[in-house]
Amino acid sequence: QVQLVESGGGSVQAGGSLRLSCAASGDTIGISAMAWYRQAPGKERELVAIFFNGSGRTNYADSVKGRFTISKDNAKNTLYLQMNSLKLEDTAVYYCNAPYYTREFWGQGTQVTVSS
Repeated sequence: QVQLVESGGGSVQAGGSLRLSCAASGDTIGISAMAWYRQAPGKERELVAIFFNGSGRTNYADSVKGRFTISKDNAKNTLYLQMNSLKLEDTAVYYCNAPYYTREFWGQGTQVTVSS
């Protein structure tokens, strides 16, 4: 079992920055990657960024490339998402995700609201 707890969401004006955190606990050895997803009202959940534990390789959705940075502190088992130059369309609930063998775990989500 894996537990994921997100923090760091909030409200910010367009152009501003926020940093999200996702603390993982439990059987973290079994986690091969960690990712951030988001879901805006009326839209499907989408992948924002992913961090592969073994290689440290990262991938980003085209919509956030150059503005968001995903990173991980292995000592703390914590995943981060640094979000800069935030846009109105970044408003969503952001979820931490961890594939775990044949399953996957999700955090509870944290709201990010960008206003003009």
